[in-house]
Amino acid sequence: MKSSSALATRPSLLAAAPERQAFLLLRTVFTVAPIIFGLDKFTNLLTHWTMYLAPVATSVVPLPAQTIMYIVGVVEIIAGLAVAFRPRFGSLLVAAWLLGIIINLIVLGNFYDVALRDFGLLVGALALNRLSPKAR
Repeated sequence: MKSSSALATRPSLLAAAPERQAFLLLRTVFTVAPIIFGLDKFTNLLTHWTMYLAPVATSVVPLPAQTIMYIVGVVEIIAGLAVAFRPRFGSLLVAAWLLGIIINLIVLGNFYDVALRDFGLLVGALALNRLSPKAR
C-alpha cells in the first residue's frame, strides 16, 4: 500500500495545470458553439435567426435576410473550425465576429440582453487568445 505522504506530494492531475484546463475548456466551447450555431442558421431549429438581423443589413447587402443568415452560418462554422485548429487566430476571429453581432443588436435597438451576453462571450474569446500557445 502506498503511503499517504507519497500521494499527497504528487500533484493532482486536475490541479496540475489549471491554465491548460482553462484553455481546453474555452477551446472546446468556442469550437463547438459556433459550429452548432452556424449549422442552425440552415435549419432554424433553435430560433428563427433573421429576427436578430438589423434591417439596415439587408439595405447595405441587397440579399434576403435568410441568405445573409446562410452566409453568417458559414462564417460561424469556419470560425469554430479555426478555433479548433488555430486557437490563437480563431479566438480573435470569434471575438471580432461577436463584436459585429453586438453592434448589429445595438443597431437593431432590441435584444440588449443578448448583446450583453455576447459581450461576455467576447471577453471569453479574448481570454482564450491569451491562454493559447504561440504558433511555432
